[in-house]
Amino acid sequence: MKLDVIKLDGGKAGSVDLGDDIFGLEPRADILHRVVRWQRNKAMAGTHKVKTRSETSYSTKKIYRQKGTGGARHGDRNAPIFRKGGIYKGPTPRSHAHELPKKVRKLGLCHALSAKARAGELVIIEAAEGVSKTRELARQVANLGWKRALVIDGAEVNGDFARAAANIEGLDVLPSMGANVYDILRRDTLVLTRAGVEALEARLK
Repeated sequence: MKLDVIKLDGGKAGSVDLGDDIFGLEPRADILHRVVRWQRNKAMAGTHKVKTRSETSYSTKKIYRQKGTGGARHGDRNAPIFRKGGIYKGPTPRSHAHELPKKVRKLGLCHALSAKARAGELVIIEAAEGVSKTRELARQVANLGWKRALVIDGAEVNGDFARAAANIEGLDVLPSMGANVYDILRRDTLVLTRAGVEALEARLK
């Protein structure tokens, strides 16, 4: 697959060959769903917590005698049956993460890249550098028609470009090792630099 390469100012900068084994696959929704679910579950804090009957603030004194009242037998007011008592089998802090084979994770990233290429939402730029002002970068992004874009660079992101992009709504910048299925799919446009293409192909070969 061959795509044109552009510059941030809109000028042409040649073309690049993309491997069909990474950018030319038939996207599979089931694989993408598995990887996104794995990512989001791993990111969940899992800090939800309720108080059990041993943690609520009430006296542990038996509320009335065992027999002779005509009512049900009870111990203290912390029982789940009472108002403000402990919660029975409520949520406790835990990890929501689950395992997913590395081959499936790798395949998911390939399918996400292929999905963007197939939909015509993949853009290749020469380099993400040469801009240090947010106003200038915002003007270039508007001229290119990017509204919700993810820029993936090589091993490292240019510091000036990252600072310029930090305050632009809808524009994210990641190094190649930070490329992931969820962030790729949630943006309308995927922008790769030449260095980013080389790094992703080396990572996914």
